[in-house]
Amino acid sequence: MSGIRYRRILLKLSGEALAGEGHFGIERQMIERVVGEIAQIAQLGVEIGVVIGGGNIFRGVASGAAGMDRAAADYMGMLATIMNALALQDAMRHAGLNARVQSALSIEQVCETYIRGRAIRHLEEGKVVIFAGGTGNPFFTTDTAAALRGTEIGAEVVLKATKVDGVYTADPKLHPEATRYRTLSFDEALARKLQVMDATAFALCRDQKLPITVFSIYKSGAMKRILMGEDEGTYVHF
Repeated sequence: MSGIRYRRILLKLSGEALAGEGHFGIERQMIERVVGEIAQIAQLGVEIGVVIGGGNIFRGVASGAAGMDRAAADYMGMLATIMNALALQDAMRHAGLNARVQSALSIEQVCETYIRGRAIRHLEEGKVVIFAGGTGNPFFTTDTAAALRGTEIGAEVVLKATKVDGVYTADPKLHPEATRYRTLSFDEALARKLQVMDATAFALCRDQKLPITVFSIYKSGAMKRILMGEDEGTYVHF
């Protein structure tokens, strides 16, 4: 692992990343591409935990959930993350990766229930661990789940995959002159009101001194370049 910046990481993937060009559902070509990126860093000997969102599935039924009790809607979202996690695990197995799904909600027929010690043992054995079901509680986002699981497993960084290649001074779609921050401190991000993660997740990472790197999942080789210490994405540090 000479030259590798991190030994253990937590990758935060949005559900929308699996939808590709579509608005909802899972695009097989996109999920295979994401798995290919993960395989690149797994081959380096990096231990990988993944937290997956469920927006690609839940937003497809969101109009029907209008007016629904918030807790019930959040549990629906957690179930969507489990569906995505199982799809991701299947694609990883086809790619030759050994993967385990651990859910914060107990569904023993389809995946393991989250147990911290078991998750760490899987990582030490070279397995990719996919954390599903969010935190297991309503009113918390999968960003918060990523910060929580990253802290629990002793990850050295949270890699947040987005549609843009970092944090910018302004929305680059609306402001072409906007520039990317290479690095930011947590305090700078707060002072400039930059939306790196949701407030709860950001506060947890800050308190636990867990750095965050924001990068584009659509840039080939981006994760590997981050691990090699190259200029990729935006590094948020304490």
